[in-house]
Amino acid sequence: MLERSTSATDPIYEAYALGECSEATGFDWPYHVARRLLQEPIDIAITAALAEIGTLAGADRAWMFEYDAELLRFRNTHEWSRQGVRSFVEDLQDTPVTMIAWLHQFLAKGRAVMINRVAELPRPARPLQVEMLRQGDRSVLSVPVFHDGRLRACIGFDATAAERRWSAAEIGALFRCAELIALARYGSPRDGQPLADAARTFAPLIYLRRQGQIVGVDPQTILGVRSARDYAKVWLRDGSTVLDLRPLTLWAGLLPPALFLRIHRTAIVNLQHVSGLDRRVGDRWTIGLGQLAEPWPVSRPYRQELRQRLGV
Repeated sequence: MLERSTSATDPIYEAYALGECSEATGFDWPYHVARRLLQEPIDIAITAALAEIGTLAGADRAWMFEYDAELLRFRNTHEWSRQGVRSFVEDLQDTPVTMIAWLHQFLAKGRAVMINRVAELPRPARPLQVEMLRQGDRSVLSVPVFHDGRLRACIGFDATAAERRWSAAEIGALFRCAELIALARYGSPRDGQPLADAARTFAPLIYLRRQGQIVGVDPQTILGVRSARDYAKVWLRDGSTVLDLRPLTLWAGLLPPALFLRIHRTAIVNLQHVSGLDRRVGDRWTIGLGQLAEPWPVSRPYRQELRQRLGV
């Protein structure tokens, strides 16, 4: 890892096209991203990949945000932050692109932007600068994510402890990481999972946290949540599970009641993913959830409402 502080002779910001970084090699970040994308469900993989390359890059945060279909709004979706560094991933949701208009003009042209000194950004970047300073950013690297010629998202690094200038080689490596993420998230479907399409409007996300990594998930992709003592275990549609640090009682208030129902004092399920109700074994009721092999038990106090909601 090449750590490079900024100097007074460095420009305040720099914009790079991929072609300007093509000769700069020597970083294996794309390998780490590809390995994650091949081994894990897409959202978990993206966050884990950001954690790996963010650590390798000496960043204090690594993140991703996505645009809506018209490129008028954006929202944060994935983030890793170094221990002791505050997370802001939940703050910018359904945010007008006008707030990042100065940055967006470069991203839309396929150019990465290396902001060496956030505090000295030009006046047209003032709305973006205010937000970056609020988050404690001193230097920021942003790389566009394109698929089929469309700008879909942006990934990048924040430096909060000190000003940083990432090299052309590192920017080129991050460009290639962006290409891999675009192929995995917006390209061919994998394991029967639907592709992520640009949303007309953004549905509220629920943010799952694990080991400094944060991923925003649409509530519709959650199969169910079970109590795990003081924590909760979350099952996702892609087959992954996440141990979340919040208790089930808190989850009961997070999940939209139109989709979710408590079926046990220790379990809440997404009714859209109920694949069957089994009442054949004595007084024991169970339901199937998605492709999960193990059925979930339904306790007596919750059976009547379950039948009404399922229409059986």
